[in-house]
Amino acid sequence: MSTPEHVNCLIIGSGPSGFTAAIYAARADMKPVLYQGQQPGGQLMETTEVDNFPGYAEGVNGPQMMMDLEAQAKRFETDVRSGWVTKVDFSGELKKAWVGEGENAVEIHANTIIISTGASAKWLGLENEIRLRDIGGGVSACAVCDGFFYKGQDVVIVGAGDSACEEASYLAKLCKKVTMFVRRDQMRASKAMQNRVKAIENIEIMYDTETVDILGSDGVEGVRLRNRVSGEESEINVTGFFVAIGHTPNTGMLKGWVDLDEQGYIVQSSPGTTHTNVEGVFWAGDCGDKVYKQAVTAAGSGCMAALDAERYLAEKGVH
Repeated sequence: MSTPEHVNCLIIGSGPSGFTAAIYAARADMKPVLYQGQQPGGQLMETTEVDNFPGYAEGVNGPQMMMDLEAQAKRFETDVRSGWVTKVDFSGELKKAWVGEGENAVEIHANTIIISTGASAKWLGLENEIRLRDIGGGVSACAVCDGFFYKGQDVVIVGAGDSACEEASYLAKLCKKVTMFVRRDQMRASKAMQNRVKAIENIEIMYDTETVDILGSDGVEGVRLRNRVSGEESEINVTGFFVAIGHTPNTGMLKGWVDLDEQGYIVQSSPGTTHTNVEGVFWAGDCGDKVYKQAVTAAGSGCMAALDAERYLAEKGVH
């Protein structure tokens, strides 16, 4: 195995949080090294249109936005690399991370590490769901991001928790009708959230309901559903299909080193900052944010993480 590489600031993951952290860290002369992860660019690589990120007056597609952010990070000489971190060791003052697996793994020692590994939306796993999602054909996991495109239309949202209720409420302000599929005979959401949804006239809640298939070749045209009690199948005509069954934070390799909550999100050791329980290790983006999950908030936390890391190094007298 080769001699470990020593870096001042290692950024694990890309997306708006990672690239923004890189921009700020590079401008502070921290000479950041960024590994893009298993999905370079993060969840926005699956998003066709982004209309709510400041600075893009005409909107932008997700992949183009990530290319712009990467180019900006490189402009300040961020070392952007392919690959993903598979293991860490935060037992010493120097933080250790391994990129790749087995004998070919690259060992890196860092004065500071910014974790920006994001979170992955959970999907139902239906063939047409994934196909239409990938071509921007009306399948989404973010009502706030994409609801505007379905103004005055009929849509379906799948989910039964607080997040699903919040997204259904948001969609109801824009859409003609929102049909909510709940797999069981009751929701998991809090009573307050359930009551809010039930009070909205253009939301129909269908209990004991599961999705059989999503209809449409180039875009969503309808949904085939099944009643889980009677087994009866039927179809409804909609143009949008939203999945709100949760996210999985990409933090598995941090277990045992960084404090995580029961869902796997990084716990803030000091509220209002990006500090973790490990000195010199900071979080940015959706791996530590289970509330907002927006590109702009991810970018904001990337800025915060770089500033927190810079201050940490200054206190340690590291240049």
